[in-house]
Amino acid sequence: MSPVKDDILGTIGNTPMVRLSRINPPSNAEIIAKLEAFNPMSSVKDRIAYSMICEAEKQGLLKPGMTVIEPTSGNTGIGLAMVCAVKGYRLVLTMPDTMSVERRKLLSAFGAEVILTDGKKGMRGAVEEAVRIATERPDCFMPQQFVNPANPKIHRETTAREILADVPQFDAFVSGIGTGGTITGVGEVLRSELPNVKIIGVEPAGSPVLSGGPAGAHRIQGIGAGFVPAVLNRSIIDRIIQVTDEDAMRTARELARKEG
Repeated sequence: MSPVKDDILGTIGNTPMVRLSRINPPSNAEIIAKLEAFNPMSSVKDRIAYSMICEAEKQGLLKPGMTVIEPTSGNTGIGLAMVCAVKGYRLVLTMPDTMSVERRKLLSAFGAEVILTDGKKGMRGAVEEAVRIATERPDCFMPQQFVNPANPKIHRETTAREILADVPQFDAFVSGIGTGGTITGVGEVLRSELPNVKIIGVEPAGSPVLSGGPAGAHRIQGIGAGFVPAVLNRSIIDRIIQVTDEDAMRTARELARKEG
């Protein structure tokens, strides 16, 4: 039995890993999934939200009474909304209007102010609007998840170590690429600890920027920002795979129906 936490932030991380036994490909490869949905706000982005706010406080960049402003496709904003609610910061989020209504309602429930941007401009449009707002509000802090070193740092310190503790040896690590924080932080540790492991990134076929293609619209929320994030360490990635909207949706449904 784990000890009682001081607040909900203490429940971030240490997510379980589960073997997928009913959806294996024809090659019969063993697939083990790390269930980041077990974080309090149901995504991996809880980790970076907490990390970026804590690092900003340590560096004196964020102080009581200040406002946090950040562009988000949803999950980072939800994580920040939780962290800011606990710590008492006001939060303003910019988000493409193509993101789900459910995400907007959840953010509003936490007390965050949500400003919608043109979905055709993707995350780039949300970033530009957040920067514009930040320039008009001097007493604010912008975490900037796409460039903030606290993003991959928390994955080096927690996510990667949790994976290795549960599965000391494996052949490949696969991760979707949004900000690039997860694949960078985890990948850098894996490259050091397991030199022969293959590190594979996933991006939307509709916006294959990391593969050298043009930015475009897609329906896979959370990945495919439409530009190459500054925190992404491409040198540790062995391969980029493109996934269509249709394959992503079909596989998500198949996963739910076969694995629960």
